Amino acid sequence: MPIDRHRWDVVVVGARAAGSATALLLARLGHDVLLLDRAVFPADTLSTHQIARTGVVQLQRWGLLQTVLDSGAPAIRQVTFSTPAESTTRQIKYKSGVDLLVAPRRYILDPIVAQAAADAGAELRLGVTVTGLHLNDAGRVTGVYGHDQAGTPLDVQARFVVGADGLGSRVARAIGAEVTSSRGDRGAVQYAYYGGIPWPGIELIAADRALTGVFPTHHGEACIWICNPSIDAHQSRRGASSREDAFTTYLDRTAPELAQRLRSGRRTSPVRGMLRTPNFVRQAHGPGWALVGDAGYHRDAVTGHGLSDAYRDAELLAVALHRSLRGELDDTTALTNYQLQRDESLREIYDLTCALASYPPLPEFVELQKRLSAAIDVEAAEASARPTPGDREFAPA
Repeated sequence: MPIDRHRWDVVVVGARAAGSATALLLARLGHDVLLLDRAVFPADTLSTHQIARTGVVQLQRWGLLQTVLDSGAPAIRQVTFSTPAESTTRQIKYKSGVDLLVAPRRYILDPIVAQAAADAGAELRLGVTVTGLHLNDAGRVTGVYGHDQAGTPLDVQARFVVGADGLGSRVARAIGAEVTSSRGDRGAVQYAYYGGIPWPGIELIAADRALTGVFPTHHGEACIWICNPSIDAHQSRRGASSREDAFTTYLDRTAPELAQRLRSGRRTSPVRGMLRTPNFVRQAHGPGWALVGDAGYHRDAVTGHGLSDAYRDAELLAVALHRSLRGELDDTTALTNYQLQRDESLREIYDLTCALASYPPLPEFVELQKRLSAAIDVEAAEASARPTPGDREFAPA
């Protein structure tokens, strides 16, 4: 099999949220990075794609937020939270350097970050499927192999391999990364896009055993989604003639005012989603390898925090790898620190996500939502206060 004779500092497998961000930051820090993905962009992926304040702060810090807005993603400056008893609308306040939220389509967002990584010096190769990892006699990962869409073999050596290849991570399976926390998969999420209706902002509609939402996005459309217990989603599907019929029926029950408004617009996509969304944390590193994004940590969609998690952990990992590659810390210490930081950073929102995904009685559900909002504000403030990797003032401790 032909070998890429260049030995890379880092090969990142997966060029979506976590992978592209990791490659971007490592390239800005001066490292040789190869970024691979089996997709050829632009390509969509399963996601409701609203970015919480923490993720928006990250995009701003990395100099990408304006590019996302220039792509046509609307600046969201209003959030309405409703229950059967009341509805409250608030404006997005200026905090941690941003005064807006955004929900860009993934087939637009992911190429923006991937191209930024390439512009920073990473080599981006799309349409490449990684089928396995190289290990040396000591069991350290030393590279990857696979093929492109034409079947041409790829064989790459690297000091580190990063698995950013999502929920079904081939890298995680290949190295047998241990699941250190598993808290079930009792929640479901389904969504579709609607157009032809004005969207004043984000809407969150809480009902018994359901949270329904509206995320305004590109092309004057909105992502309309439903999170609910898996058992309810399965039952709804069984009693309907189609996914679309089940989705509409469920909206009629859990968000009737929204369902009525949607009748004046048009659905512009099929209904997509997951009827079981797992909650787990995996071991984040080993000799020569690390995991980031959904490959290492996945949570129910009810908190809409996946992209923010991916961007946060990408930065933590990039800094850890930078310190190892520069000889400031040995590999094990640097990556152990990454895992400790990741696990500490995710803990509160992971706990809140699992609690919300159990769909407790509505008063408790609403109180958990308030705690989530407060936790995101704290997380965003912490992100805003960190030095930005690649900036001149960045100086590892």
